[in-house]
Amino acid sequence: MERTNHMEYMEAMEIIDSDIMEQVMTAMDSYDYNKYTEAQVKQAMEKDSVTLEDFKALLSPAAAPYLEQMAERARLETRKHFGNSVYLFTPIYISNYCENYCVYCGFNCRNQIRRAKLDYDSIEREMEAIAKTGLEEILILTGESRAKSDVEYIGQACEIAKKYFKMVGIEVYPMNTEEYAYLQQCGADFVTVFQETYNSKKYETLHLAGHKRVFPYRFHAQERALRGGMRGVAFAALLGLGDFRKDAFATGMHASLIQKKYPQAEISFSCPRLRPIINNDKINSKDVHERELLQVMCAYRIFMPFAGMTISTRERAGFRDHVIGLAATKMSAGVSTGIGGHWEEGEQGDDQFEIADTRNVKEVIDAIKEQGLQPVMNDYVYL
Repeated sequence: MERTNHMEYMEAMEIIDSDIMEQVMTAMDSYDYNKYTEAQVKQAMEKDSVTLEDFKALLSPAAAPYLEQMAERARLETRKHFGNSVYLFTPIYISNYCENYCVYCGFNCRNQIRRAKLDYDSIEREMEAIAKTGLEEILILTGESRAKSDVEYIGQACEIAKKYFKMVGIEVYPMNTEEYAYLQQCGADFVTVFQETYNSKKYETLHLAGHKRVFPYRFHAQERALRGGMRGVAFAALLGLGDFRKDAFATGMHASLIQKKYPQAEISFSCPRLRPIINNDKINSKDVHERELLQVMCAYRIFMPFAGMTISTRERAGFRDHVIGLAATKMSAGVSTGIGGHWEEGEQGDDQFEIADTRNVKEVIDAIKEQGLQPVMNDYVYL
């Protein structure tokens, strides 16, 4: 199979005037995390406001012995800016058709799975069932196929969601500015895009075909979303695909530069690790264990104390319950990564990946309350 140049835009992909990618890539390439010392870590911890250089130190191996101190600093920052609130949501997967060949994803076009796409009636039934659990925020996801899940289909799903939820996020294929503007008019508030890995050479070896192969178009998705009027954007690397310290650094710098350029934007992080998928149960996050993940989350919180942070059901329940008191501000509940499954007819299509925390909404709410924290269903008031 002949591979296209992963740095070249395909037809109809919008090119925007932005130097943020060049800044991030240059800084990431030069980031030598082994050069940082414990003295630099302690110095970073003593500052009221940390710099990009301090953030590098907090992500370095030298910071590992100070994880307890980092966690305490992160806890103080989280309480200062978010109080004792933990926001709840659930994802809804409405289609798992995909045109990309990404070797680590259960939805990839070469994987032999049950494919399905919910019709509008099924989407409404799913959302009605979710809303009955008390949740007021939803995240709409699809496989990355414009042919099967076009912009109008996603827009209609947003309009349905707005009938049942106060906050609507989307995690779909990257789009052009005018398409994001259309979805914002349909009711979408927030856009999440995983860059997966910021190492462009590694990215090329993992994304072998499809529009997702184009690294810069994906990189600039959050900026196009904000230009299209979205209220907020989320950033993430899928930790375990590449060098997790460099990927975490690039994620944080990317988010920070977008925040400076668009100060009105609500910025948040997702913190996913690689998980097993259908037909490949051996795939995993390698050297990114829970201590390393906690270090990344604490570093994000200390570097960008105002940013939201989501902890995924990819992680076990005990770890999720632990980090919401330290760095994470949002968690999902009652999750299914298959197509359908929230109402009585059950799943219609296979899962994207295995989840580790299978608790329902009530169980998650009870776990939050047991820690003296307050579960919150919505963090935004429309006037």
